[in-house]
Amino acid sequence: MPGRSGAPSGEDGSGVGSGVGMGVGAGSGTGTGVGMSMTTDTGTSAAAGESVSIGADQGLRVDGTLRACVSEARLAVGLCPECEEPHSSTASLQEALRASETRFRAAFTDAGIGMALVDADDRIIEANPALAEMLGRTVPELMRLHIHELMDVEEDPRRIYQELVRGDRDRIRVEKRLTHRQGHAVWTNITVSLIRGADGLPQYTLAMVEDVSEARRLGDRLHYQAMHDPLTRLPNRSLFFERLAGAFDGSDRRVGLCYLDLDGFAAVNDTLGHHVGDELLVAVAHRLEQRFTARGHLVARMGGDEFAVLVPRSAGGAELSALAAEIVEILSAPYDLAGHRVVATASVGVVERGVPDGSPSELVKDADATLCWAKTDGRARWAFYDPERIASQMTRQVLATTMRPALERGEFVVEYQPLVGLQGDRGEAELLGVEALVRWQHPQFGKLAPDRFISIAEDTGAIVPLGRWVLETACQQARSWQERFPDRPLYVSVNLAARQFRDSDVVADVAEVLGATRLPARLLQLELTESAFMGPTGRPLEGLHALAAMGVRIAIDDFGTGYSNLAYLSRLPVHVLKLAGSFVEGFHDTLAGGEAVDEQIVAALVQLAHTLGLTVTAEGVESEMQAAQLRATGCDSAQGWHYGRAMAASGIDELLERKA
Repeated sequence: MPGRSGAPSGEDGSGVGSGVGMGVGAGSGTGTGVGMSMTTDTGTSAAAGESVSIGADQGLRVDGTLRACVSEARLAVGLCPECEEPHSSTASLQEALRASETRFRAAFTDAGIGMALVDADDRIIEANPALAEMLGRTVPELMRLHIHELMDVEEDPRRIYQELVRGDRDRIRVEKRLTHRQGHAVWTNITVSLIRGADGLPQYTLAMVEDVSEARRLGDRLHYQAMHDPLTRLPNRSLFFERLAGAFDGSDRRVGLCYLDLDGFAAVNDTLGHHVGDELLVAVAHRLEQRFTARGHLVARMGGDEFAVLVPRSAGGAELSALAAEIVEILSAPYDLAGHRVVATASVGVVERGVPDGSPSELVKDADATLCWAKTDGRARWAFYDPERIASQMTRQVLATTMRPALERGEFVVEYQPLVGLQGDRGEAELLGVEALVRWQHPQFGKLAPDRFISIAEDTGAIVPLGRWVLETACQQARSWQERFPDRPLYVSVNLAARQFRDSDVVADVAEVLGATRLPARLLQLELTESAFMGPTGRPLEGLHALAAMGVRIAIDDFGTGYSNLAYLSRLPVHVLKLAGSFVEGFHDTLAGGEAVDEQIVAALVQLAHTLGLTVTAEGVESEMQAAQLRATGCDSAQGWHYGRAMAASGIDELLERKA
């Protein structure tokens, strides 16, 4: 960088520039870059030992730790530039100047970090060996080299550097990528200090360069490890969400996501070992990456056996549907792993929408929910996001969350549906009992039937306290009817779930409730589905034997829709078979001349049940025609809308009073 009043140092006819950022320019207009030599008033260089005179307006200030000021005013009055004490001769001043310069030259040359002096044209006029070695060059090769030949120009650092050379700043510190002679990158931390002239105006810049390539490579490795799955080398969940957030930056863009996991992956781990499971994950990752990464899609492992394929610029739902079908196809091909032929399939949840229509978290949440639908629907398939289905799922979640508090708040009620006898003396239906059916008076969704929440209660375990409450309420009401209508004793039928046997002591609960309400055991009937009877554990069966021994009636609900194991039926402590309503529905066609297949099946089941000493109740009776046909088959009792819908206890009171 030239002095403000002369030519660059090192040129013929001027003082020779060397040193480390300290220089003195001559009053005649010839300047030096560094303080190796000094020029006289006439512009000629003065050799060591000669007498010199210094121009009245020259000097150099070095900003920062490297700071020196050689003032011709001090020299004029005989002050030493080192100690600022008076000297008696010019020779002494020269000696002190040479000693000072030697120390600065040694610091510059032997420094462990790279250093360079840069002129106003951004060309290097002095560099030390450390910088040359860092860049794979020699010191002479660096001289007069433009700094843009060593680094890329970036807007913000360039602007800040221009502020420095204008004098608006005294020092800047930046991280820059320099270019080695062999072409590879050298990452550095560069501190650039401004050197001002005696007049305070910018003159040179001094750059101190520290090689941080190894630290940068270590940081890059750590960042890669933090953003990639160590097993499959795919982007992990963190990088996926980072890219997903970037995809949502454009407001006019559409984004698609295929969220998938492997069907039966746990079985592979359990049977073949986790090492085979790991190989399977790697193979799946390879197939996905090979097929979709080249298209610009992001393939990521989300954890476990879950993967995601992100389409940051979706062309619409058709593209995502085709992509999901392709995923299912390519992953269903067999895998040869550690000497085993493994067949694994995948289920895929698909979501596609415009960026303004959602957020990254909502996209992933909906894709995960849609994946669950694909698994529920049969696995090895894909499902597309359905807003109505997700709304139903959200309602289910709300019900699951609020069910237990609702029981405490008294939001549940019990209604009773009449059970009538079909084989009376006069052929008239006779009220024999009632089935207790729970309802939920939900403050938001209104009155909910059991099919809206019983399965949720079984999944969450809330069926245990809810079932106990229904049993207590029904038995209390049955005892009340017995006391008020002693001549018309009604039995009450209460449904039990298999989980109640698994998670609680049903036998003890029933005994306690019967004792507290003083209801005779013969007036209580407990209903279980076939699946509860045929469960994998023997606990329900043991409990039913104990209940039957107490005198409680046991009924199989919805018989004919489950196992229908007739051989097993004879060994169960059962008193009643309740035929599923689907059998009775077919009775509609018999009067039109159709084949009475359902009627024949019912007749056969009734005959079989009577042979085993059981009574039969038909559900879903909605017309007199169905009632007549059931009566003809020998069916013992029935229930349905034909005889009365589920009603409050007061409605049963009216029926009993009417028959009294």
